[in-house]
Amino acid sequence: MNGKTIRLYLVNGSPTDILTAEIINWTGKIIVAPRSQLAELAKREEVRRTGVYCLVGPDPENALRDAVYFGEGDNVLTRLTAHDKDETKDFWTRCAVVISKDQNITKSHGRYLESRLIAIANQADRAKIHNGTAPPLPPLPEPDVADMEYFLGQLQLVLPVLGFNFLQPKPTVTLSGDDSATDESPLFSLNVVGALAKAREFNGEFIVLKGATARKEGLKSWTSYKALRDQLVEEGKLIDSPQPGFLVFTDDVAFSSPSAGGAVVNAGNINGRTAWKTDAGETYQEWHEKKLANATADDATGNSL
Repeated sequence: MNGKTIRLYLVNGSPTDILTAEIINWTGKIIVAPRSQLAELAKREEVRRTGVYCLVGPDPENALRDAVYFGEGDNVLTRLTAHDKDETKDFWTRCAVVISKDQNITKSHGRYLESRLIAIANQADRAKIHNGTAPPLPPLPEPDVADMEYFLGQLQLVLPVLGFNFLQPKPTVTLSGDDSATDESPLFSLNVVGALAKAREFNGEFIVLKGATARKEGLKSWTSYKALRDQLVEEGKLIDSPQPGFLVFTDDVAFSSPSAGGAVVNAGNINGRTAWKTDAGETYQEWHEKKLANATADDATGNSL
């Protein structure tokens, strides 16, 4: 096991107020605060240090996605105060300030982290990035680059725990693969009214694979995940297929559940847990239940899960 201990501290005893996050033996520290508590955050000494920060909130143009802005500063609080007055960044509702407990982050380190954060978030494509372009990486000694890359790795580990998923990498799945792997499911198929899609579950997400087709005209009774489908079309992840009456996935797309992916493919409500099936005819639900039964049996016999 490669477990990690993340220490969360609710400063005022409330999960919706200011909190801090640390990993044992990591020099970094993250302070998260609602924008409404910026004055309270300003009382903390850490936010007056050199560091990087993220401004996060709902995308005004797409309520299903977050928007995020990355920045750095010798005095992070000064930057946050300026952004609070900036009408072009009115979207943010929370901020995450990242500093070093040993105060070893310099201006150059901050610029390096800012540039890499923007690049990683753009590649992940899970949120709208409000930075126009990523600034060039500043020249750093090789050991400093290694230290900053490790620092970034820890940030990618902690931020999703705090509800920020914009640095999580895109899942990489294939049509072929080891179905016995513990982190990847068998290949599932969905064939409805001529639309054909392939998918796998990977790292807790249901991934519909590039090249899948989806019915273009939605059913009149369709109520679930219509906005999600519209979002995918707007983002160019679903485009017109050469096959009339269908759309095609231009990229692997992660969904929160088999039913979400199934509804987008079907252009109508569908129980994805029973609709997605392996080549052997096993439904997603049957595979899921079998995996749970096997885990329960292993636990009962004292074997490791």
